[in-house]
Amino acid sequence: MRHKPFIPLIINIGIFFLGIVRHLHLRKASRFPNFSAYKTLQRILRHNQYTEYGKAHHFSEILQATTPEQLFIRYQRAVKPNDYEKLRPYVERQKNGEKDVIISGRPIMYATTSGTTGKPKWVPISRMYLYNLYHRMSEHWLYIFIRQRPRAFGGHILQIVGKEVEGYAPDGTLYGSVSGVLVKEIPHILRKRYTAPPDVMTIDDPRIRNYVIMCLAIQWEDLTFWATANPSTIVELLHTVDEHLDQMADDIEKGEFSVEIDDKIKEVIAPYLHANPERAKQLRQLRQRYATPSPKQYFPYLQILSTWKCGNAKLYMEKFHDRFNWQQTRYTELGYIATECRFGHPVDASNDSVLFPQYHYYEFVDEQELDMNNKHFLQISELERGHRYCVYITTDCGLYRYNMNDIVEVGGRYINSPTVHFVSKVNGIVSLTGEKLYEAQFIRAVHHVAEIHNLRLPFFVGFANAEESAYEFYFEPAKKDVDKVTALLPRLTEEVDEAMQQLNIEYESKRNSMRLKEPKGHLLVGNAYSRFKELCLADGFRDGQFKFNLLMQDKYRQGLFNKLVL
Repeated sequence: MRHKPFIPLIINIGIFFLGIVRHLHLRKASRFPNFSAYKTLQRILRHNQYTEYGKAHHFSEILQATTPEQLFIRYQRAVKPNDYEKLRPYVERQKNGEKDVIISGRPIMYATTSGTTGKPKWVPISRMYLYNLYHRMSEHWLYIFIRQRPRAFGGHILQIVGKEVEGYAPDGTLYGSVSGVLVKEIPHILRKRYTAPPDVMTIDDPRIRNYVIMCLAIQWEDLTFWATANPSTIVELLHTVDEHLDQMADDIEKGEFSVEIDDKIKEVIAPYLHANPERAKQLRQLRQRYATPSPKQYFPYLQILSTWKCGNAKLYMEKFHDRFNWQQTRYTELGYIATECRFGHPVDASNDSVLFPQYHYYEFVDEQELDMNNKHFLQISELERGHRYCVYITTDCGLYRYNMNDIVEVGGRYINSPTVHFVSKVNGIVSLTGEKLYEAQFIRAVHHVAEIHNLRLPFFVGFANAEESAYEFYFEPAKKDVDKVTALLPRLTEEVDEAMQQLNIEYESKRNSMRLKEPKGHLLVGNAYSRFKELCLADGFRDGQFKFNLLMQDKYRQGLFNKLVL
């Protein structure tokens, strides 16, 4: 297919009329965010007041408040801030078949994500949340895209979602990915443009799964939309094409997969691969011309690339920045989204997400008060631009004053509501002896030292080792720099240490007093991040929920990286 993708009028008109309604609702809610927060909290408490959790925490009495301020104060007094472990007993009862425990009725599904204790967190997803809130936010999300690029859905669509069904709770309720469930609700006129069915995510081997995803996508020259949450996924998919483009061309020419796929999955996926000798010839010509073709060559009409762009995502973005045609392709922030809550998304070219006060109730604690016993909880209208806060949420999914452990920074305002972008997890702040070292400070220190020595470090990670009272740094050099980094490793480690002391006075103090020992440096094998991820997946981690910080205090993950040291 060689013609330029058209403006899909019927699709755009449908998206526009659904999305403009959501957009007008957002504008109305953003004019008076505190009042919107008041109505949202009222609705959530009223709907769940007769649950076991609601009765134990006096939701009915809280609802007798006659002003927003009264409601907020009563709610804070009756419901203390929660982490997941405080809510787990209620969720466990619901999972085992009881109704009206933490949400009204029974959930339609559970969304699962990793937990701090090693046990996964199960988030009950009510029908109301899935279809009345999440679905409506998706309609607004699509509306923003067609405003930015009218041809966004004029060609094929590569959207990578989580696995719809991971398994079933004891009472038979499915658990899996919300995005995997919702993609099946996409209108047929749009869904038929998807390069692959959601079933592709059920392929267990990540290497085969990545191969199939990109083989199905690269058969289409007219790909116009590509969305996936984590930019590290983009890195892995591009690496798959780099290694296997010739094999993909052969498969596309014949219309058959050369990799081993389970027969049941293959039966669903096979019809999506079409015999196309002309496209196979194009791909071979690209290989001859460019050696390592990039998306700007094999997806020349790509309109939108959307991933997370904030926090440590920037490190992975740098790996593919020169491989896209940014004059043609608009690179957008996917939005502030987590398993527990879809907070919001950008409405313009910035990376800041507009919060949706008509769907969730938000509270915030200033970053400077995180270690205080008596924290001041702020309402959405009280946030100040440039300040950083920890986020607490109340949703229709049984999360009440739930600590997300996320640090966000406030940008500008959308009408009267603040916009925010994700900075780091609170556990992206590591402290062995009170130094409170930020992941961002570590990243900045490594980039500074690499620039001084004119080195490329495709990947690096740091760990706080409590037993040694010291930090350990792991560096993966580019192939051309392996010998140089090997010779410079002690010096690089020392200079990163010095740079962090300049960036963090508490770290400097602890190093000078020898409460923190000298850090240790290690050299990693090539493609270390992908190898680390494979080790995690082999141990049972879920690919769609894979989370990672570049500065951690985590014996398990450090042990895996120790296996990847040269």
